[in-house]
Amino acid sequence: MEVIQSGIGQLIQKPDLNAFREWNRQKPKALIDKRMTEAEAIDRFVHDGDYLGTELYGTVRCPMSLVNEVVRQGKKDLRVVGQGVYETDILLAASLVKGMDITYIGLEVYGVSNVFRREVESGRVETCVEWSNAALAARFKATAMGVPFIPIRSMLGTDTLKYSAAKVVECPFTGYPICLVPALILDVGLIHVHRADKFGNAQIDGISGFAAEMARACKRVIISAEDIIDTEVIRCHPDRTIIPYYLVDAVVYAPFASHPGEMCYVHVRDEEHIKQWVEASQEPATTQAYLDKYIYGVKNHREYLELIGWERLERLKAMAQGVDNEQPCI
Repeated sequence: MEVIQSGIGQLIQKPDLNAFREWNRQKPKALIDKRMTEAEAIDRFVHDGDYLGTELYGTVRCPMSLVNEVVRQGKKDLRVVGQGVYETDILLAASLVKGMDITYIGLEVYGVSNVFRREVESGRVETCVEWSNAALAARFKATAMGVPFIPIRSMLGTDTLKYSAAKVVECPFTGYPICLVPALILDVGLIHVHRADKFGNAQIDGISGFAAEMARACKRVIISAEDIIDTEVIRCHPDRTIIPYYLVDAVVYAPFASHPGEMCYVHVRDEEHIKQWVEASQEPATTQAYLDKYIYGVKNHREYLELIGWERLERLKAMAQGVDNEQPCI
């Protein structure tokens, strides 16, 4: 195929699919009890310099209990990908990120991320490569399919393509230009789900995002779950199991693990806390004070929830179920 255009962005993670397939062949396929704490999972499966991925979008179903533990343990020189916002902001605030494949880092109506700007302008984030949301999802899909790249229309004719590591080629079948994006293999994926069994079979209610593709694009997968249920209950509805056990390395029981983000049908996002973070993130000193209070100042996710307050958390839960008379159901 004739290459018509090449993006000028760096390919942060080369798509060695043969090595990835070999890695997967060596992963245990037995039904092993994988339950552990956030501290145990992060200590065992996340290492300095790893390429880390999170899943879903914005503040929806963000794996905050896991990300907070990454920060607490000070895993450094991370390369990061994801379409979430709050969790990436926290990793950036702790200066743990060295390179990024990015779509957008900002807090919706609150504007562009303050810490992202500081980390990039300071040079602590050395590499940023731009992609569209669809392109990143397609990169995970390519890995899940076991192919080194996948053709898409997304990004054609845009400057996003120019600053990516994608290529435009002449399609050998039609002669038209088509964008090729490389497969993206992650060292570790962090995914929050509604329920899982002790082996790692995981189910998601509502929008499933790109959880299925990303889980199949990771060397190691850490699942946090609102609830841990019996395998027999999982097997009653096998069609709802988005992530099968043999992809998963750790299962963490973590109610409200996406706070201050939202969890579909479980609780709404904590708008007051999001605003608190936006204000705190404007200056380095207040950013550090926020981290000291909500991450470094607590030992684990349980202590974090106690700091937030159970009454407040239950109110967020009630709002999701439409029983709060002062707020609309969202």
